[in-house]
Amino acid sequence: MPANPPLNPLLHPAEGLTILDRLWYIIPWVHTCARDKCMATKPDPKKSRVSIKDIARAAGVSHSTVSRALRNSPLVNPETAAYIRQLAQEMGYIPNVIAQSLVTQRTYTIGVIVTSISDPFIDRIVEGIEDLATREGYSVFLCSSHADPGREIAVVESFHRRRVDGMIVIASRVGSLYTERLQELQVPIVLINNQAEGEYIYSVSVDDESGALAGVQHLLDLGHRRIGYVGCHFRPPSNRRRLEGYRQALRRAGLPYLSDLVVHPRTFSDIENGRQALDQLVAAGATGVLCYNDRTAIGLMTRAREQGVRIPDDVSVVGFDDIEASWYVSPALTTLRQPRFEMGHAAAEMLLALLAGEEVSDRVFPCQLVVRESTTPPGDRRT
Repeated sequence: MPANPPLNPLLHPAEGLTILDRLWYIIPWVHTCARDKCMATKPDPKKSRVSIKDIARAAGVSHSTVSRALRNSPLVNPETAAYIRQLAQEMGYIPNVIAQSLVTQRTYTIGVIVTSISDPFIDRIVEGIEDLATREGYSVFLCSSHADPGREIAVVESFHRRRVDGMIVIASRVGSLYTERLQELQVPIVLINNQAEGEYIYSVSVDDESGALAGVQHLLDLGHRRIGYVGCHFRPPSNRRRLEGYRQALRRAGLPYLSDLVVHPRTFSDIENGRQALDQLVAAGATGVLCYNDRTAIGLMTRAREQGVRIPDDVSVVGFDDIEASWYVSPALTTLRQPRFEMGHAAAEMLLALLAGEEVSDRVFPCQLVVRESTTPPGDRRT
């Protein structure tokens, strides 16, 4: 290779060079130019990040005034505060959440633990939580426990390490055990529809007993007298309350409790529980059935269609929850509506009150009977 190559072999070609020699010059030069251009255009994150001090210099005020204005402090003149916020937006200021949390001792985050993100029951509850939390300046983190008490505790510990300000647990499998941990964690936890035994001090729930009673009473009013119940063995507290509502409705009507009309399949699938319960209930002569939840009812209706059992002509079916699928199955499902959005909203409201040091009380919501097409008087023959 010739000595002393030119700076730019394209502008100052050396005489007498072969094509191969020219490539030896060109390739390193192109690489160097590309590197230098990249270095020149690559932004320095430290230099490009706008700080409170930058805004203070531009606004001609102290950095503490800027800090107060961005926090909507009443100590700053409203016009000055509005000007500073507008200036911060124009300059592209992004708050440093980590730095803010060190000062305020708040991360403005809420951890929400659900049994499964695929559970159709939880979507409206989470919407209710987010609706209030977002308006109050909080972000919501979501994680699932898969109905495993050990995993639920692990998620709670993980959220605690990440310094969330509070937590909401839907269908907890741990429940009252949190009472012991509250003093240690120093983070408020609110439960929605607790599925563990024992009482818990901060909870939002639905009145399972009166809801089940209303569902059975609807069947009684239609003229049914052999009414079955399909329960859920892996949600003992709510199942026990709904079964008691079923019993109470029968007692009021002067009807006996018949064990062959009460079925608790042993699977861990709501749909499969409903499918497995149908044959026994039909054999026992049931003309109406209250199911633990809508998915159980949908499973029962699916099995009925396969077996040629007509819903509601042969068996009337009542669900519980009013998930979206209950509107679209055929026939549309009569059910007990849980006010899920309102329950989520109430849980977030309770949590924010606890963070503010306020006293709170448990909330119990009533169910609403929603009559659709899956119930009719016994022996009704539709054409």
